This record gives sequence, C-alpha cells and structure tokens, in this order.
Amino acid sequence: MSTRERFDELRSAVAPTPAQLDELWSDLEVATVEDMLGHWAGGDFAMEHPASALLEKIKWHGKWFDGPLDVSPIVVRSDDGGIEANAAAAGGGAASVWSVEFRGESTATMVYDAMGVFDHFKKVDGDTVVGIMNGKLEPVFGTNDLYYFWLEREK
Repeated sequence: MSTRERFDELRSAVAPTPAQLDELWSDLEVATVEDMLGHWAGGDFAMEHPASALLEKIKWHGKWFDGPLDVSPIVVRSDDGGIEANAAAAGGGAASVWSVEFRGESTATMVYDAMGVFDHFKKVDGDTVVGIMNGKLEPVFGTNDLYYFWLEREK
C-alpha cells in the first residue's frame, strides 16, 4: 500500500491509533519551511483529542504561511461564509515557521507566538502534510497527548 493510500485510510478511519499514525509519520518525507509556504485547509484524525472539539467550535479552516515569520495558525470560516485569520480564537495569535528537530529529524515546525506549542510537519505529497502538535498542550487542551492533523494546500 502506498503512503498516500495509508494516509487516506487513516484519515477516514473511525479511530486510528497513535501507533498507526506514528508508523505513517516515520515513513513520510520531512517538510521544509519553503514547502509550507502558502494557504492550507486542514482537518484531523478521528482520535477524540480535545483539540478537535475546540477547533470545530471555532470553525477552524486551516493555516496560512505567508512567510517564515508571518504565519496565521488559526484561520476560520466566518458566519458569512468567508475565511479569515482569527488571532483571538483558541489563543492562536500569530506564529512563525522554523526548521526544528523532532524525533531525530529536522522538520518544518510552526511555533506559536502566544504559547509553548509546536506543530511539526512531514509530507504525504507536495500538496498534503501531516502535522503533530506537541509542547505545553495541557494548559490549552487539558491533556499532554499529541494531536495529529493534516493540511492540504489550497489551489
């Protein structure tokens, strides 16, 4: 089974496990800062992480990487159907993207300005990445469990 097929299977799975996602993660190519530039729509894996409920509540749409030091981590769908960066939602504020070591590899990593949380990225393909959120998650989400999600490049 190809990496893309494994990703699609886990994305549509009722309850993928962290072990299954970690196995996929280990087979993915690291994303670079340059790979992340652009606008992305996102979603997550059905793991019942508290971040899922919060992001659903605020109508999370994705992330905008307009430059290494110009990242909007919380892009939401507005009530009128538009899409906008929301600096106040979920303490999102702003962010930057750096190359940071995670699990022995240097990956493109989004660093939130307002909280000690990091989103690490690896590529499924040129237009799809898997992210793992880690850091000081407990104050934000009530758990230190990693949060697994995905982004797809907007055309």
